[in-house]
Amino acid sequence: MDLIAIAVPFFLLALILELFVDWRKGSGFYRSNDAINSLSAGILSTTTGYFTRLLALVAWSFVLRHFAIIDMQLAWFDLSVRGVLLWVTAALAWDFCYYWFHRFSHEISVLWAAHAVHHQSEDYNLSTALRQTSTGFLFGWIFYLPLFVVGFPLEVLITVNAVNLIYQFWVHTQVVRRMGVLDRILVTPSNHRVHHAQNERYIDKNYGGMLILWDRFFGTFQDEADDDPVVFGVRKPLANWNPFWANLQVYDYLLFDARKAARWRDKLGIWFRRTGWRPPDVEERFPRKTVDVSRFQKFDPPTSPSQRRYVMAQFGVSIVLALSIAELFARNGAGYVLVPCAVLWLQLYTLGLLNDGRASARRIELLRLLAATPALYALFTVSSGVPSQPALGWAVVIGYSLASALWLLALPRAKSELVMH
Repeated sequence: MDLIAIAVPFFLLALILELFVDWRKGSGFYRSNDAINSLSAGILSTTTGYFTRLLALVAWSFVLRHFAIIDMQLAWFDLSVRGVLLWVTAALAWDFCYYWFHRFSHEISVLWAAHAVHHQSEDYNLSTALRQTSTGFLFGWIFYLPLFVVGFPLEVLITVNAVNLIYQFWVHTQVVRRMGVLDRILVTPSNHRVHHAQNERYIDKNYGGMLILWDRFFGTFQDEADDDPVVFGVRKPLANWNPFWANLQVYDYLLFDARKAARWRDKLGIWFRRTGWRPPDVEERFPRKTVDVSRFQKFDPPTSPSQRRYVMAQFGVSIVLALSIAELFARNGAGYVLVPCAVLWLQLYTLGLLNDGRASARRIELLRLLAATPALYALFTVSSGVPSQPALGWAVVIGYSLASALWLLALPRAKSELVMH
């Protein structure tokens, strides 16, 4: 049973509810461009995961089979007192490993390169929770190997991992302020807002997944202070709405420093040194600008209201497409979703260009609509189970592509749109 898949409708419902509350109160917690970018990163993470998640499963299964100290039986994890205690132990052990994985993801450059995606949003709402990396599969699995050495069954650890991730969703909100004594025990919205801050006093704090007790014990806890409002985001802003670049940005500037460094030990060491470290010769030739959080301004390129409506409508199509691909993957496996995923990824890319207000965005979007037509037809017929009705399939996808193209061509160009190349 895939708990994450079951939780997705509840995630979307909670997000819509928070959006409604934000609209009624005029809080300004949501901007469409930032939320779409966060959700695009989440969709990209999920769909690339269809092809990358196998690495962790193979590694964990191998360790469990050959190195487990205790031969724990899945039957032990029942609803008896012993079984419940075993489930709680597994959940606490996973959360403990998550704390260290999360902490090292902020303290080691190559791990930060993957994790930074989650922190790039300059807003803080439930869409931020779904903003996940697509490259975390490279190293993240390593931190949980001790649990498989102990001998916890794979099914149990996959379940407690899902519970841990589902719990973390709700703490990405500003609607809930303080929670009294719970703020001292659990990871709560207040505690996690601190973690997403770029304020000096909040940097590298509050790493817990479910329990904030780990941070209190290991000295990484910081309470949210009323006299120092949280400024969300990272100190080297993403400054675009491209979900692919979001995943590559930190790797890019690490690669730049590695290429410019004179010594080989610095070229290699920069990837595994503490986050922010730079080779002295590179820092001298290419100094970084000093960050003044008090003067921080959110990235918000101007686009016309009609274009924003077009992007939001097309992103709705992206969500439907992503859900269809998820169903197709569950039914037929990764081999059936590669082409549909490529179509979806292209759409996420072009929507990012449109939100950036780039001059070439509309031309690229038109090309995307043209290229997507046959692929969407194939997905429609396979996922709907009606390949014997090709006329219906073509009518749906051609109608969608034609209506989208006409809408796009009818959009007025805002004078304030940025001209980028």
